[in-house]
Amino acid sequence: MADECVFCQIIKGEAEASFVHQDDTIVAFMDIQPITQGHLLVVPRDHYVLMKDVPDQVAMRAFRVARALASTSEATLAAGGVNLFVADGEVAFQDVPHFHIHVIPRYSGDGFGLTFPQSYTTPPTRAQLHAVAAALHSAEPK
Repeated sequence: MADECVFCQIIKGEAEASFVHQDDTIVAFMDIQPITQGHLLVVPRDHYVLMKDVPDQVAMRAFRVARALASTSEATLAAGGVNLFVADGEVAFQDVPHFHIHVIPRYSGDGFGLTFPQSYTTPPTRAQLHAVAAALHSAEPK
């Protein structure tokens, strides 16, 4: 599968990219379909599909690079803020099956937004929140 992965091809130099960062573990390059000016992707060199597949050390390195590039984007591109976004799985809109972090600089009136479901206007009860929290807490790896 990694042979067919466009991000793996970019990392191997088989596909073109506009790199912003490269180290032994992580690369970052401009998104070819940017949501806003400066939208870039932070990608592990090794092929991992989902966030749960990424070793902790690699994931933390990716987020450190994303955080640094977010700050650089704000300063260099005069962005008013930045979204860091991970689409983890097809149902979450992951369109390239290689874990990556979107760094999306934000500008006033840039047209990018979030759409919430109808249920957002009717929050769950505290009892429902406690029940979900308890289920997650009991399932949390120790």
